[in-house]
Amino acid sequence: MANVNTEMDSSARKAPDSPTYRLVADLLAKADITLNGTRPWDMRLHDPRALERVLATVNLGLGEAYMDGQWDCDRLDEFFTRVLRAKLDQQIEPTRLFFYVLKAKWLNRQNVKRAWQVGEQHYDLNNEFYEAMLGKRMAYSCGYWSGGSKTLDEAQEAKLDMICRKLALKPGMRLLDIGCGWGSLMGFAAERYGVSCVGVTVSKEQAKLGAARYKDQPIEFRLMDYRNLNEQFDCIASVGMFEHVGPKNYRTYMEVARRCLADGGLFLLHTIGKNHPSAAADPWIDKYIFPNGVIPVIGEIANAASKLFVVEDLHNFGADYDRTLMAWHANFESAWPRFAAKMGQRFYRMWRYYLLSCAGAFRARDTQLWQWVLSKSGVPGGYKRPAV
Repeated sequence: MANVNTEMDSSARKAPDSPTYRLVADLLAKADITLNGTRPWDMRLHDPRALERVLATVNLGLGEAYMDGQWDCDRLDEFFTRVLRAKLDQQIEPTRLFFYVLKAKWLNRQNVKRAWQVGEQHYDLNNEFYEAMLGKRMAYSCGYWSGGSKTLDEAQEAKLDMICRKLALKPGMRLLDIGCGWGSLMGFAAERYGVSCVGVTVSKEQAKLGAARYKDQPIEFRLMDYRNLNEQFDCIASVGMFEHVGPKNYRTYMEVARRCLADGGLFLLHTIGKNHPSAAADPWIDKYIFPNGVIPVIGEIANAASKLFVVEDLHNFGADYDRTLMAWHANFESAWPRFAAKMGQRFYRMWRYYLLSCAGAFRARDTQLWQWVLSKSGVPGGYKRPAV
């Protein structure tokens, strides 16, 4: 293996003479990134074939080449911050990505059958692994640091409490959590606000662990697709699940929420959002991390809610996701020795790339985090957001 790596690195050092090398180097220079440079955010090339992969399939090729050890970067988060601020992702339009655009346009990739894939591939991965990465509450969504939180656990509890206050929870209420994860919100709401909860998930492992963690609380986990919900609740929350719904199902999702929300109740939707529409999801994220996932734009959510809900409040704290992802990455790195033998080096590089590329996207403000508060007919006198 040492001889192979030596040959690859030697070949990469000769690569500046190639047109491909010069093309990629010139492109990266627009983002203040030097190919084979020495700064933490510079791209160090081990195999020049990585550049062909990048030009052929852009994000997919870049990520797979990193997973295969063909290039490195000490600070992937800073690399992606610079790439996205310079909008380099919009300057390469390979025809091979047409396949992903075509699938997104014509197929319902989040239909009832396919909706279970993300549970099996991502959320069922390893409960112990997620416990080590996510922290005490196992909240797999953006923490709220803007209120003065100093640790990940504090930021997640601040987020959970903010959701409960935005929903005006009171003892005796019944809360529906669409896409409940391991039950972080339901557990917090039951403990601190005295409500009973029903959560739905497409992950067997989430439902199993959540039911065990909260066996003494008035919390029910249901392994089911959200489209099969048909009973009323005093309030509804959905935290980090809308990214799995897909544009062809946004209206159906909102119709389900409306029929399940009691008159006078509030619905809080917490979702990642993007600044501009695109025809398809990031192909690397789609293949390796969140199959069939799609990040919505603000207009798509508003259109889906039209004539079904009144938008009472919209709150963006996407910059806090950068800090959340970096905290998850620190936990991941610290815990990795416990999982290395079982999960392997390629998984390590994949997961590192996932967390740090996403941190860079939020740091560049290319991606947002929105909390919407919706009502069926409008709050009499107007909704007043609690102090956050």
